[in-house]
Amino acid sequence: MAKPTYEESIFINCPFDPTYQRMFDAIVFAVYDCGYVPRSAREEDDFGDVRIEKIYDLIRQSKYSIHDISYTGLYKVKKNRLPRFNMPYELGLVIGCQKFGTKRIKDKKTLVFDLEKYRYPKFLSDIGGQDLKGHNSDPEEVISGVRNWLQKSPADKLIPGPAKLITRYRKFRTVLPKYCAEHHLEVNEVTYLDYCTFVTAWQRDNDF
Repeated sequence: MAKPTYEESIFINCPFDPTYQRMFDAIVFAVYDCGYVPRSAREEDDFGDVRIEKIYDLIRQSKYSIHDISYTGLYKVKKNRLPRFNMPYELGLVIGCQKFGTKRIKDKKTLVFDLEKYRYPKFLSDIGGQDLKGHNSDPEEVISGVRNWLQKSPADKLIPGPAKLITRYRKFRTVLPKYCAEHHLEVNEVTYLDYCTFVTAWQRDNDF
């Protein structure tokens, strides 16, 4: 598979948490369906790679980025109940690029999601003025938000509306178990790369 260009790459910064998986899957599908390529630290699983170095590379290689800060809360399964700061940290890296980077890097485009649109000042007031989107933990709302943010594909074509993308996502989800069965996988065994393969295969056979 050819490496995606800077202009078509979208870095996804979101929780690596099983309870967030359905949201992540929806974002990945929407990015592909809008004509772009999702980039995630899940692309590689090399133990020798330092995760933050992967993040730096992905940010450097992507003109666009999607950030979900809705899980910036307290761990409920650990005794120390410390907040999760990875997502705001990675968002800060991109904002730093936009503020202090070279001309090319400053041109980065950013979409930020939270659970509710106006909740973030309670925990991240320094990004006041940013146009955050609320998704209410609804995969279909996040698909709509991604589509409306992008609006045009890399080929400058108008992307079909949110309702169309949501209908396509529902259809894909109904055939996902079939793809898994054909590859001798359980649905809960699907890796990020497996999922990307299935999404792109389905889209090739179900063009707009």
